[in-house]
Amino acid sequence: MKIKRTQVAAALAAVDLYLREEEAAALSAGAESAAERIGVADPGFWAQAGRMEAMGVRRMMQMRAFASIR
Repeated sequence: MKIKRTQVAAALAAVDLYLREEEAAALSAGAESAAERIGVADPGFWAQAGRMEAMGVRRMMQMRAFASIR
């Protein structure tokens, strides 16, 4: 089946119209992203300390695993 240029143009115009309508609806509804509504939270000292400890444990496990290869 041969695709005609008019069919392709009509399909692209319909998609473009749909996207423009969606954008206009989002703007008129005043949609905000979840990050803007909640705000950015500071992770805090204990969260950072926990991550550092987890990285240290992982490093020690890797050192043990690769020590037998050397």
